[in-house]
Amino acid sequence: MNADVRSLSSHRPPPAFDLVLFGGTGDLAMRKLLPALYRRFGDGLIAAGSRIIGVARSAHSREAYLAQAQAACRQHLGADYRAPGWETFAATLGYVRVDATVAGDYAALAAILGDRPGVARIFFLSTAPDLFAAICRELAAAGIVTPESRIMLEKPLGEDATSARRINDTVGAMVGERQVYRIDHYLGKETVQNLLALRFGNALFEPLWRRGQIRHVQITVAEQLGVESRGEFYDRTGALRDMVQNHLLQLLCILAMEPPASSAADAVRDEKLKVLRALRPIGEAEALIKTVRGQYRGGIVGADKAAGYLDEPGVGAASRTETFVAIKAEIDTWRWAGVPFYLRTGKRLPEHVAEIVITFEQVPHSIFEGPFSSQPPNRLVIRLQPDEFITLRILAKSPGEAMRLKPVDLALDLGESFKGRPLEAYERLLGDAIQGNLTLFMRRDEVDAAWNWIDPIRAAWDADEDGPRSYTAGSWGPAASSALIARDGFAWHDEQ
Repeated sequence: MNADVRSLSSHRPPPAFDLVLFGGTGDLAMRKLLPALYRRFGDGLIAAGSRIIGVARSAHSREAYLAQAQAACRQHLGADYRAPGWETFAATLGYVRVDATVAGDYAALAAILGDRPGVARIFFLSTAPDLFAAICRELAAAGIVTPESRIMLEKPLGEDATSARRINDTVGAMVGERQVYRIDHYLGKETVQNLLALRFGNALFEPLWRRGQIRHVQITVAEQLGVESRGEFYDRTGALRDMVQNHLLQLLCILAMEPPASSAADAVRDEKLKVLRALRPIGEAEALIKTVRGQYRGGIVGADKAAGYLDEPGVGAASRTETFVAIKAEIDTWRWAGVPFYLRTGKRLPEHVAEIVITFEQVPHSIFEGPFSSQPPNRLVIRLQPDEFITLRILAKSPGEAMRLKPVDLALDLGESFKGRPLEAYERLLGDAIQGNLTLFMRRDEVDAAWNWIDPIRAAWDADEDGPRSYTAGSWGPAASSALIARDGFAWHDEQ
């Protein structure tokens, strides 16, 4: 057990809970949620008397569900799978067949849950967003919701501001805002937690974290994979809704927010909301200048041949859905006025990588040999995945008689520096929901503000007859993405 887990378990004993997992046979449940819960169980963080109940419309027996769950944990945990502990963990698992849209099916769930006063009842909705409202209505109608209930909503929350508001209204009619846990799993990642530590635990960076010291910021989340088996879902969603509205905007908020008064949930979320509300709107006139959308065609990714998006199963032959997005975002505050934030995400790109690059201003006057423009500025690179590290690029004297400068890296490898197994994102988020900690979950007004910024971009794209620009699978997206940042005199970090 790692030190963080020991510390948490010794100071806050985990309470007993009932976790009802809608979409309990789905990809997320099998690949992430059940393995995360098994890890927590192995670390002693699931209290005696807790229950985990898978819910789906498949007619499984409990035994068949346990066999499926065990195979998934064995596959996805690898060396962390501990066979001797499985039988004990399996005793916490149950299964009930429920069609989310059929009111009569909820009686079986109510019977299994029974009456357990004082036990937190957590409903994790790992389903399509268009089922969220129906599930919440039926849970309330069946009398299953208790004062200790919590609702966990997996992203994306709706497809625009209107649908998100409709979902939130339905959930809000059933439980209070402090019982709603809207998930962005990026906020549970260890390196995203380190962004908070880097910014607010070190006096070194705060004087530099502003206009006049920072030239521009890049946030890239790149995927080598295509849509895989999610073609039908992805074709209704696209990269703007799937990645930018939540993951990239949340990273931007952590980078740009003012120091909160404390680490309390609402203190942090108040500051993130201010950033979202300060984002300069991108309307129809600006969208074709400040944004780029692309769609991959066939190519080579790594050593493998990749089909084009229009050839993927479940994708319409004339689809205009974007698989790549680049945006120039601007924040109208005193701290960030004039500092552009470049956001970029896409599928079928050359690397699987998520990183933040902060480029500082040049020194105002160079006293050293060589052209001034050839001396690169200082950069802070924060890699979130697949490996986790922080690198500060500075200039140092190159060996020899002449005073010539050369870039060198001061690097912190988080994997090397901190031994022991870090918490996976869903381990942390599930643990926080069990403990009632809302810090890493999005508040309703955050969701509203994010959609209010995204929707005009979407509307401008829908009105544009040209559609997304084509790019070859295995490239870094359309050439227009490079032109977007080049207009301001910059280049993407991977192009330098």
